[in-house]
Amino acid sequence: MSVLTENTAGGEGASASDFAAHAEPYRRELLAHCYRMTGSLHDAEDLVQETLLRAWKSYDRFEGRSSVRTWLYRIATNTCLTALEGQQRRPLPTGLGTSSSDPTAELVERAEVPWLEPLPQADPHDPAEVVGRRESVRLAFVAALQHLSARQRAVLLLRDVLQWKAAEVAEAIGTTTVAVNSLLQRARTQLEAVGPSTEDRLADPDSAQAQDLLARYIAAFESYDIDQLVDVFTAEAIWEMPPYTGWYRGARDIIALIHQKCPAELPGDMRMVPLLANGQPAAAMYLRMGERHVPFQLHVLDIRSDGVSHVVAFLDGSLFTTFGLPESL
Repeated sequence: MSVLTENTAGGEGASASDFAAHAEPYRRELLAHCYRMTGSLHDAEDLVQETLLRAWKSYDRFEGRSSVRTWLYRIATNTCLTALEGQQRRPLPTGLGTSSSDPTAELVERAEVPWLEPLPQADPHDPAEVVGRRESVRLAFVAALQHLSARQRAVLLLRDVLQWKAAEVAEAIGTTTVAVNSLLQRARTQLEAVGPSTEDRLADPDSAQAQDLLARYIAAFESYDIDQLVDVFTAEAIWEMPPYTGWYRGARDIIALIHQKCPAELPGDMRMVPLLANGQPAAAMYLRMGERHVPFQLHVLDIRSDGVSHVVAFLDGSLFTTFGLPESL
């Protein structure tokens, strides 16, 4: 029996184990690709399943003109494009077009908005980063992608993250090279206007600097010494917490918000578990409820050389299960 390689054709007699052996190694990076396209981990997981199902059904017709990996990405991209037809974009509060909020004002919740979701990662060298830089799953980058049309997203990701040639992208999504170049130019221009600055380099999440700042950040919450955060945040730091629509700029406003709105009152009321999300330092916050600490928020941090510059605090308890975190502490 012949052994299939990346560039050999699938045959009618190809078994499920043959297909799995060639497709499964790409599951995690396909998940990252579908996540970049949709901004939703849950949608991405469903789309990867759909991609692999479509690939399995057509595996006997795979002619080996490209690698299995390229073939799977083509299927995944088109599966995402179909799924995104008529769908709302997934923003963060800073993407709603409003100015920064008053920390003393009432919080406004919009649970009906399909908010952007974070991406869990086991370690800084997670296979989600096999393609492209760590910045390609950075939360701010994925949020910026939401401002693009689905086809612009697809073209930008295939060209700039996966480094495909324009002709390969055109064939993958069923258009012309001229159309691909036009879509890419418009996508890059729009991304420059709304996306993270190329000069806004984040510290490596496993660097001593990032680990020190994360430890100080966690210590401030756990000891309920919130004023200590002024030494952790940058002067123009941003805080947002979907599903609430407000966002807050500057360490003083952020600290005022926490003092005003956080239900914790004493040291030990909050406990935090460090982790990784979107290739960035993150922490899961548990809040005291009787004798236990229960899921409250999941914080994803931008850490630069001068401090924590951005925090997205997700108030979605289901994320704790998604990240493999305990139901209580």
